[in-house]
Amino acid sequence: MEYIFTERAHLMCPNMCFGIVMCINNELNESRIAEAVECLSSAHPFIRALISHEEKENRFFYDVKEDSQAEISICPGNALNTDSPEILAEFERITSRDFDLFKEGMLKISAWPSGAKTIVLMVFHHLLADGRGALELSREFAGYYVLGKQPAYAEEKLISSASEFPEDSRLPLISSLLVNRVNRQWKKENKKLSYEDYHRFADDYLKSDKIKHNLSVLQRSETDKIAEKCRTEGITVNDYLLAKLFTEDKTKRIVIAKDIRKSLKCYNPGALGNYSTAFSVELNRLEDDLYKAAKQVHEKVRRISARPSSLYLVLQCYAALDPGLLDAAMMASRGRFESKAAEFIGRNFFHMDKSGGFSITNLGKTESDVIEDAYFIPPASPAMKKTWGVLTINGKMRICTSER
Repeated sequence: MEYIFTERAHLMCPNMCFGIVMCINNELNESRIAEAVECLSSAHPFIRALISHEEKENRFFYDVKEDSQAEISICPGNALNTDSPEILAEFERITSRDFDLFKEGMLKISAWPSGAKTIVLMVFHHLLADGRGALELSREFAGYYVLGKQPAYAEEKLISSASEFPEDSRLPLISSLLVNRVNRQWKKENKKLSYEDYHRFADDYLKSDKIKHNLSVLQRSETDKIAEKCRTEGITVNDYLLAKLFTEDKTKRIVIAKDIRKSLKCYNPGALGNYSTAFSVELNRLEDDLYKAAKQVHEKVRRISARPSSLYLVLQCYAALDPGLLDAAMMASRGRFESKAAEFIGRNFFHMDKSGGFSITNLGKTESDVIEDAYFIPPASPAMKKTWGVLTINGKMRICTSER
């Protein structure tokens, strides 16, 4: 049994869904889609899971069932390609309500015929996987759908305590003192947010929280040119993307996601769940030249990545906070749950009281013989005004923007 630990930050927070869109090199076959999903659910137990709750200890866990809990929809009409507007419209339809994770699974799949190919939209709740895990699961789906390639079984093993983080990643003294004080305040308040109350709030919140999605694309010639320039300048393509968002939106702070699978002893290759952290990059003085700005970014990212106390800060906060307090942070920050402690955390630690932030999640670069084209629709965290989801496949970089 796997208990939700740091993932509780995603449990009672709206808009924690994201998508992978693929054009797969095989014609639409409904039974083949169903076979692929069953095959994936045998290899990845969380696809068969609902979320359940232990009342006494206030612990949530993945309640794995015998059968897949994924939902499959074959959409009417033809999608010409991955840019077809009905695909993003379908994503917006699916995410227009809060998933009731006690009653429905964390993966929803929609498919369209596209001549001799198939367009597939896979929508993930963040409790099923992070972006990197979702991409790998999508690749496994396409591999089975086209080639009949069986994915290997992956035992799910999540982060279960702060002891799994590096020793030198502990909270700074001031953060630790604040967390301890707020935890004590929370216990004095003696309150508890139920999942049912959160779920009602989330459905109401999503009715008015309108997200726009836009796509942009860089062809292989453009991405090759950018990559070569980045190599010459001693920076990464990710540095370039951050600098581009900094300069286009004139913001001083961007949150980025970073994969930490290789640093965690608990991670089993191929497992789902969340194995990423997030940190903010701040620039007080912005260079006009894009590549000069990217060099500033590169140095900031290098310093943070080399300092575990900064790299793991958000995960250490999740781990140190009383779980019930973490559950209530979002609702309290928006004035929908009465708790001074939860409101303080939601506002001052996670900035959930308003949607003013900017973020990037870059799933990197990959090649595929079975996937012709793909892009990543990022989650629209309530703390963010704009998020870029970046994926480069077969040399083509696509940026999908989720923006309020």
